[in-house]
Amino acid sequence: MRIDLNHEPQQVSETNLTNAQNVSTRSSAGNGLGDDQAQLSGAHAQVEALAAQASQLPEVRQERVQALRQAVQGGQYHASPEQVAGAMFAHLLAGSAA
Repeated sequence: MRIDLNHEPQQVSETNLTNAQNVSTRSSAGNGLGDDQAQLSGAHAQVEALAAQASQLPEVRQERVQALRQAVQGGQYHASPEQVAGAMFAHLLAGSAA
């Protein structure tokens, strides 16, 4: 395919436009390709269900998160391996119960 950059647009007369519309109308009416159709999916219901689940999640306490972030970055937060393992285990148990 070549693109001609020197091509000048053709003037479309009303007669040519009307003829083109008539051909288009006849061809689409005869074979059913011009019919409008709508198909609804279950996405809306899924979004509503997810929104309901999200509203039941506990709120993130931004103040607490920021305080912990500063403590970690400042080297002031020290958790023992036992504390980390216990918290991970509790989180896994809570996740499997839900």
